[in-house]
Amino acid sequence: MSTNIKINSNGFREYDARWLYKKDINLLGLENLGKGLGTQIIKKTKKKNPRVIVGHDYRSYSEEIKSALKKGLISTGCNIEDIGLSLSPTVYFAQFNLNADAVAMVTASHNENGWTGVKMGIEKGLTYAPEEMEELKDITLNQKFSEGKGSEKQIDGFQQIYKNDLIKKNKIKKKIKAVVACGNGTAGIFAPDILRSIGCEIIELDCNLDYTFPKYNPNPEDLKMLHAISKAVKDNNADIGFGFDGDGDRVGVIDNKGNEIFSDKIGLLIARNLSSKYNNCKFVVDVKSTGLYAKDKILLKNNCETIYWKTGHSHIKRKVNKEKALAGFEKSGHFFFNQPLGYGYDDGINSAIQVCHLLNNEDKSLNEIVNELPITYQTPTMAPFCKDEEKYQLVEDLVKKINKFKEEKIKIDDQTIAEVLTVNGVRFSFEDGSWGLIRASSNKPSLVVVTESPTSDSRKKKIFYFIDDLLQKTGKIGEYDQKI
Repeated sequence: MSTNIKINSNGFREYDARWLYKKDINLLGLENLGKGLGTQIIKKTKKKNPRVIVGHDYRSYSEEIKSALKKGLISTGCNIEDIGLSLSPTVYFAQFNLNADAVAMVTASHNENGWTGVKMGIEKGLTYAPEEMEELKDITLNQKFSEGKGSEKQIDGFQQIYKNDLIKKNKIKKKIKAVVACGNGTAGIFAPDILRSIGCEIIELDCNLDYTFPKYNPNPEDLKMLHAISKAVKDNNADIGFGFDGDGDRVGVIDNKGNEIFSDKIGLLIARNLSSKYNNCKFVVDVKSTGLYAKDKILLKNNCETIYWKTGHSHIKRKVNKEKALAGFEKSGHFFFNQPLGYGYDDGINSAIQVCHLLNNEDKSLNEIVNELPITYQTPTMAPFCKDEEKYQLVEDLVKKINKFKEEKIKIDDQTIAEVLTVNGVRFSFEDGSWGLIRASSNKPSLVVVTESPTSDSRKKKIFYFIDDLLQKTGKIGEYDQKI
């Protein structure tokens, strides 16, 4: 039988597991993944029958994948509590609410149709770190499985329990008119309902569930999705537009004039809003985020510290937890709110709620609030193709090259490199606060490139051309997903 098992080792990513279904993994492979995960949970929790919360997103094949995964988990001795159709944050919340030992969420998040995956966690509010993924990969591929007798039960009505938790503590007084776009993904049965119930007037855009994603991928960094939200905001004279990804742990924001506001800027506005109430607090942001946090006058006035950390929801979650930070913000739209605002994990709907609180507290439009921030010129997140087996080494080589540029004081657009940060790939900053970033994507065969300048659009572009030239010379990169 083992000859029929298909499970590509590259699917074990840095902190998520993702595969092209049937090409790189089949149902027997998923059953083995369940066995590996169950074995690991039993080992970590030291329980014979740990309780595992399982949920799935709305893709045509997610339920059959979940069934195979559950079969594997049960065979090791895990007791499954299946909450059904869910967002990733619904599953994370269920672990707290039902006091369970671990979670497994079947989702490929914002990846295109054909992809599947699992987001996993044992410690409450945290998803797997790279070490745990390595261990899972070893157990699964080498079939070092425990055997036991587990069980399974359905938890009915959990969607409403999750909704009620967000609604009851977040009522707002101001009538905010919001476009809610879900790209026909799972957030469609959660986001409009919750935001309406806290007091917003909602205009729904592609909130009906359709696993073919007929318009575009539910991804708040996708330009097609952002343009559709922008149009709906202008057509309806709305105060704000929210775009949610496929599993509801991220949000993108469009202001009342129809402009896309990059999530790191939204994070900064939320941080400013929170800093007056919770001064002396810490915020964690990822290396793709704007340089404005470090020098923000309001955060500094309220004695708040900002830590730049590794990109990736799992890394930021853990850093927020470790530093006891009030919140964490990622440029991709993953926001993390710690107690008393949340449980530390990323929840796109809770993030949208925090933006509603910001608007509720201000007598200004979002456009006016954003315009109070210093202007910076920033690229979108750009991802040139690079093979999984080559991307990390390529980035390591570039770290050395960029450090050499710094040492030799070589100028890029008349600026020398002032600082090189290597917690995640390489982020190099110039004297005027401009910066560029090159890192390996943790969930796709690609690199990630971002540049920003507080000085000029031209400098932003010149830093990108400098990076692109370095990349092209390696001969190891392919097409960009989008490019300035």
